[in-house]
Amino acid sequence: MLCLRIAGSMLLIVLASFALIGASPAFGSGFAIYTQGAASLGQAAATIAHGEDPSVIFFNPALMSKFEGTQVEVGTTLLIPLRDFKSGLTGNSTSAEKDVFFPSTFFVTHRFTDKISLGLGVFNPFGLATEWADNWEGRYIATKSELTTYDINPVISWQVTPWLAIGGGPDFLILDTTLEKKLYFAPLGLADGGQRFKGDGHGVGWSFGALFEPHPDVSIGASYRSMVRVNVDGKAEFTLPNGAPAYFSLLFPDTDGDAQLNLPQRVHFGVCYKGFYPLTLEVAARWEGWSSFEQLIIRLDKPVAGSMVSVNNRYWHDVWTGSIGAKYQLNDRFALVAGYLYQGNPVPDSTFDPSIPDADAHLITIGTDFRYGALRAGLSYGFQKMVSRTKNNAVDDNPNDGFFNPLTAANGEYNTDIHLIGLTLSYMF
Repeated sequence: MLCLRIAGSMLLIVLASFALIGASPAFGSGFAIYTQGAASLGQAAATIAHGEDPSVIFFNPALMSKFEGTQVEVGTTLLIPLRDFKSGLTGNSTSAEKDVFFPSTFFVTHRFTDKISLGLGVFNPFGLATEWADNWEGRYIATKSELTTYDINPVISWQVTPWLAIGGGPDFLILDTTLEKKLYFAPLGLADGGQRFKGDGHGVGWSFGALFEPHPDVSIGASYRSMVRVNVDGKAEFTLPNGAPAYFSLLFPDTDGDAQLNLPQRVHFGVCYKGFYPLTLEVAARWEGWSSFEQLIIRLDKPVAGSMVSVNNRYWHDVWTGSIGAKYQLNDRFALVAGYLYQGNPVPDSTFDPSIPDADAHLITIGTDFRYGALRAGLSYGFQKMVSRTKNNAVDDNPNDGFFNPLTAANGEYNTDIHLIGLTLSYMF
């Protein structure tokens, strides 16, 4: 029975690996990332109906039709997550390993005619990394969970009429993931074993945006990013403790495996008002279709304790997020930006676990935008407070065996704060 439980744990690590993506979620639900520009960060991503830098390629490519000449932008965001766990079993507190992540961006736009513009964006649309100590209470669920995506997004925009523009293009997505956890061998009188999964994959999707301007002071924007189906290939490797029976190496061989991960479709809306000049205001909302992440089916090349297929239910649900952003133009060179965002989360209580400790969140942002000739720079700061969340479910070292082990479940209270510092530089030729 113990061998079967450990086999199930191995399958679970593969499943969890495909569920994850480098940095803690940055004001995006699940493992979505919205750090695609300092100006947008400073306005809490309320930049769907207005925008003045090439990061609009991500938020609404129709806005690209407003730009002159050729513009190039590079940027990064420093993400500093602070994550704590208080055990419901012992009352002891544990902090996740402290680290700094920096999802980065590259955008370029070029206006060919009064109506046609082309652009290219390279960015990280999804991301997550959590790392806990090798001896923490939940080590049999996760110690290190990391996944990074890169999106290459060429786009074209068309100014259809003076009051209507559209834009869009394909998304070519590359994914890389690593997940580590410990194996529970205590019932056999053995020390912990270890598991490591590393995999990669790719998928293709598309994006589309529209900008409607019924009045010089009013603009309405909407954009859509399709679901991306990623085929992931990887390998699971095991470290067995000293003294483990010889047959363990036969029951738990290193093996290749594959799965399919559906990254969600996303819809963005925004209404911008410029009638209070020098103040610009936008109210925005987004919908994220996380119900596509309902379950994962894993197929292994070699049997593990006689099993080559496993189904893991996640039951995530769709969520809404709302934000408001403001920009105040102090003079020709300097502007101040600020914003607030409330974010829902898609993870139900029944499948919540420390590899993706998501929760509803509040984000407050502030920043500045500076221009000098053809050079433009943005610097913004955000503080994201995630609502305290309590894990009280049957997700333990192996939630699929029908046996709940409170010693390995890491049930208790999870709290996360994230500091975000965004910097972008752009130049117009």
